[in-house]
Parts: sequence; structure tokens; C-alpha cells
Amino acid sequence: MKVKHLIYALIIIVLGAFITYRIVSNKSKNDESKKSGDKDAPTTVTGIVVKTSTFDNNLSLSGSIEANEQIEIHSEVSGIVEGIYFNEGTNVSKGQVLFKVNDIELRAQLRQAVTKENLAGENERRAKLLLQKEAISQEEFDVANADYASAKAQSQLIKAQIEKTSVRAPFSGKIGLRSISPGTYITPTIVVAKLVNSGKLKITFSIPEKYASEVRSGSTIEFAVSGSTKSYSAKIYAIEPEVAIATRTLQIRAIADNLDGKLFPGTFADVKLPLNIIKDAIVVPSESIIPVQAGKKVYIANMGKAKEVMVDATTRTDASILILSGLKAGDTLITSGVMSLKNDAPIKVKVK
Repeated sequence: MKVKHLIYALIIIVLGAFITYRIVSNKSKNDESKKSGDKDAPTTVTGIVVKTSTFDNNLSLSGSIEANEQIEIHSEVSGIVEGIYFNEGTNVSKGQVLFKVNDIELRAQLRQAVTKENLAGENERRAKLLLQKEAISQEEFDVANADYASAKAQSQLIKAQIEKTSVRAPFSGKIGLRSISPGTYITPTIVVAKLVNSGKLKITFSIPEKYASEVRSGSTIEFAVSGSTKSYSAKIYAIEPEVAIATRTLQIRAIADNLDGKLFPGTFADVKLPLNIIKDAIVVPSESIIPVQAGKKVYIANMGKAKEVMVDATTRTDASILILSGLKAGDTLITSGVMSLKNDAPIKVKVK
């Protein structure tokens, strides 16, 4: 009897445990179904109604500022520097003598060459008279004439070398720090100083090839430099005749006045290049754009759900981007929470 009662008790315990398990399991399923019902609740997002406007299409680029003209000053001849006639960091004029190399040996060679030239000239004169009297042959006269021409050329060569001992500024500008002193033995490989003409400056920058047809020589650009809030203007004067294959960009150069001397060669420039003015343009906030592998996409509101739309976007400003295709006026564009949205997700839009 005791065994029978024990078996009954075990059966009752097992049945009770099974009933308890089913109750708990059903409750968990109900909770999950409630949660899944919460997932289907619409997501609250913000959006704007797309409108058209006139867009002043400016391309933002990075450029570099270069001097209008700049060179390294070298001596064309070797020798001892006998005089320096410029002060470091000052302006010099075109043709001004910057320094002088000792030319005493060259002048001695010139005197010798001039003596030979005079003698050869006298011999040529005599040979000409003798030829007229038929006292010598034409060949002998040609030899005397050739000797005279050679002596004259030698004198001119030495004069040219003497002229090179006086190094002159090839253009007006500001000269930098010198690396020589009087008495230095100089050779053509030594850089004496740098000469820079910064009264005008060149701004060099590159644009993507798709804008190449929109740029014209003579157009005005604006640029700014780091550390200054002032905006400067420059005029495009040169455009490369071909697109660089490696970068698919077109190099452009503009020139600007630097009368106040506040711009320095070698600095970077933030360039704004004006392109065409677009009427009836669609411009949207940059935060609404989602980069994807195939390009760019946005979400619009469509009958209470988010609809994914691929767009062709181009020029970007600080806060907005120009849309060429994919959107039309009247669309409700979602501008917040776009990174967590999915296609056909239920949404509730607050239009700004």
C-alpha cells in the first residue's frame, strides 16, 4: 500500500511540474509576442518637404600658393667673392649687382687675347693688300682671315666670362638669406640665396575631370589661407591642356595681387571655384545622405513607411549637398535616424 501511495504521489508531482512548465512557457510566448508587437510600432523621425531653389554652384578645393617668380642665385664661374652688394631679406631691382667674383686672372687673359686679336687683325689687313696685288694666294689670305676671326672670338669669350663674375638680379623681388661671405671661394653648385617675386602670387589647384568643361580662363576665384579670416580673389590665367591620367584631375593656375605682402609662397589655400548657377535645383541636408557601395541613398516617407531611394549627388557645401537625380519637389525627405532605418519600416514623420 505504501508503494502504491508513493507512485500516486510521484505521478501527481510530475503532472504538477508539467502544468507549471506549460503556464510559464505560454507566458514567455505572450511576452515575446508583445515585444514583437512593439517592434512593429512606427519610429518617430524628422523630415523636410523637398523644394527647388537657385543654387550657386561653388566647388571647394585645396590649392597651394606659389611665388610669381622664384630662383636660386648661383655663380656661373668659380672664384673668390670680392664683394656682396645686397642685404638679406630686402628688395632688389632687376639688373642690380648682387655680388662680384674676383676676375683678375680673366682680365689678364683678356689683355693677352686682345693683343693676339690686334696682331691677327694687322696680319689679315696686310694679307688682303697682298692678295689684291696677287702677291699671295687666296688660300693664304683665308688662313690669315680665319686666324683673325678666331682671335676675335677668343676675346669675346673672355669678355663674356668677365661679365659673368658680376651676378645680377634677373627680376625684381625680395632676396633671402645668403650662404656666402666676402672671401668665400664659390663654385656654380653653391646656392648663394633665393630670390622671390611675391608682388603677385600663383594659386595652383586641381579639379575633377567632370568639371573640366565648366572652367574658363579669365574666371575669378576666391581663396582663403590658414590663420586669416580675409577672403582673397584671383584670376584664372592658365589651364593644363590635358587631364592627369593618374588622378583624373585637371590642373589650373590663377594669379593674385599681394600688394600688402600678407600672403606667403608655400602656404595652402582653400579655394572656392564658381561653376554654373543652377535654377530649380534640389539641395538637401548632408546628414540625410547615406553612402553605400553602389553610390548614395536617402529615405523618403511613403504612405507611413520609409522608402529607400538611390540619388545622384554632386557638389557638397558645409551643410548641404546638391542632388542631380532621384528626388523631386514635394517628396518628404527623412533627415534624422536614417542610419537605423530599413526599407518599408513604419515611421512617423515630424516635418520641420
